[in-house]
Amino acid sequence: MRRTATLIVALLFLSLTGVVFAAGERATVSECIEMTKNAAAMLQQNPEAALAEIAKRDGKFVWKDSYVFAMDLKGKMLAHPFMPGLTKMDSLLGTPDKNPKTPKMLFAEFVLLAGSEGEGWVDYMWPKPDSAEPSIKETYIYRVPGTSLLVGAGIYR
Repeated sequence: MRRTATLIVALLFLSLTGVVFAAGERATVSECIEMTKNAAAMLQQNPEAALAEIAKRDGKFVWKDSYVFAMDLKGKMLAHPFMPGLTKMDSLLGTPDKNPKTPKMLFAEFVLLAGSEGEGWVDYMWPKPDSAEPSIKETYIYRVPGTSLLVGAGIYR
């Protein structure tokens, strides 16, 4: 009986530890690039379905501690799984990041980068999913070929 109880406690501990490690997993640079390009391909094939999928908190474009978002080149957020309120604004171009000392116009940088180079990285301060505390974030921006859309996904430092 005691051996069974010990086994149950050990299994419970291992399962809880696994949840903690899974929750602590961090996205990689290559995953961000891959996920944005997958989202871009879906946007080219079926924009409505792609935006709906990108907007889902439990969708295929949310993984580890990262997610894909979609914007147009006018600065309108079209889909964001953790801050859907951003989609209600006409333009985010004048919206700064969460750096209290030296705020950066991150959305304007996203649009400028996508419009000029088509892809690249932008660093800024932004809260992790389900957190209010800003962290250093580096986001890969990718312009969806043949459209006026961009997608992004980032890593937290």
